[in-house]
Amino acid sequence: MFEIFIMDIFNSLQSQLIFGFTFLKNEDLIALIHPALAVVFVFPLIGMVANFAWQTRQRRLAVAGGGKSKIPPVVGREHVQIGRWLTGSVVGVTLVALAYSVVFGSGGFLAQQKQGSLDSFQVTFVALMFIATIASLVLLYRARTKLWRAIFATLSGMGLVILGSQDGVWRLSNEWYWSHYYFGIAVSLLMIFSLAIVEDIYKDRANRWRYVHIILNCLALLLFVGQGITGARDLLEVPLSWQKPAVYKCNFNKKVCRVNNPDIFKEIDIIG
Repeated sequence: MFEIFIMDIFNSLQSQLIFGFTFLKNEDLIALIHPALAVVFVFPLIGMVANFAWQTRQRRLAVAGGGKSKIPPVVGREHVQIGRWLTGSVVGVTLVALAYSVVFGSGGFLAQQKQGSLDSFQVTFVALMFIATIASLVLLYRARTKLWRAIFATLSGMGLVILGSQDGVWRLSNEWYWSHYYFGIAVSLLMIFSLAIVEDIYKDRANRWRYVHIILNCLALLLFVGQGITGARDLLEVPLSWQKPAVYKCNFNKKVCRVNNPDIFKEIDIIG
């Protein structure tokens, strides 16, 4: 009896799992990788880094004032370590999003292939840019001298910007101030810069780099909040791959779609 009960639960869960992905094609499943990684890895790390940053700041102020702090000294080291993880996670998630957009986006490689306009040189160039950007970030983690940190940080940032300028990437340039893409690129560049100046923060007795780090990462925290909002908005606006032919025929200015039916022809109001 118990075995039958367990099998019923397993079959139920299996059917729900299959049903949950019934209407998703491979392209749609690949599109979920970016938001899934952001939710599962990036945003928890943001909370941890922000928490350790606050504790580190409070402990430093208490010690500077001549008092004692109950916050353990280890919070500073933990803040730096998890911050390094956060930089890699943010840049990695951004590269995943750019890779999907370049291949599957409107005007991307697959669309160009269908139109017969795919340029093999561009494909090779983009692939090499992904490799170069990842390699530059890895070398940035390993670099110790100021010159090499500056070089690899610049190369990593340039790689993101160049990849983001490719066809297929949805930039929403006419509303750049509320664009998920521009927020993502900006926060990625800030993370790379923060990683590059870690050594300088600890060597600077005047704390100028520390203040720069605090100000820029407060801005980054606001951008992360914007990322959560704009990312959720974009998920609502992007249709499934098999829905695109019908959805893109809608009148977005009037917010209406026309539906052809053998018996009737009617207009459906999207917002009504």
